[in-house]
Amino acid sequence: MTTKALNEKIIMTKEGYDKLKAELITLRGDGRAEIAANLEEARGFGDLSENAEYHSAKDEQGKLETRIFLLEYQLSKAHVIDTKNIDTSKANIGTTITIKDLDSNKTHIYTLVGTEEADIKENRISASSPVGKAIIGQSVGTKVMARTPRGIRHLKIVKIDLK
Repeated sequence: MTTKALNEKIIMTKEGYDKLKAELITLRGDGRAEIAANLEEARGFGDLSENAEYHSAKDEQGKLETRIFLLEYQLSKAHVIDTKNIDTSKANIGTTITIKDLDSNKTHIYTLVGTEEADIKENRISASSPVGKAIIGQSVGTKVMARTPRGIRHLKIVKIDLK
């Protein structure tokens, strides 16, 4: 990781921040307790050098601690966007954007979010995704071009509002 990357803020909505914070609290409490119980149980199976259950529990502990570290880092670098005061005249993180795909004539509704809270299944796209980059800062009626994995898409912003 470069020095620049270490100093950069991670932009996210309050909802995204709260979700990561809740996950961190759960992992620090219940997650660690569960791993400790699994390790204790595995120790009871005898010789640790040949104890598959113990090694599996240690692997899970490593994954858990890595996730905790990542969440702590993300939360420490978080720049939380107050969605109550967002200007909806332009597409910004926290706004819900209705776009029309001019190539397929289909309409899509996405909420623009920070990278850490993107989830296409929930129609939450990152501002750094191809479509996010194309629409951020643009206003209703603007036509944009997005270079996506499926090729170049021609889009028109139909509506911008808050959820």
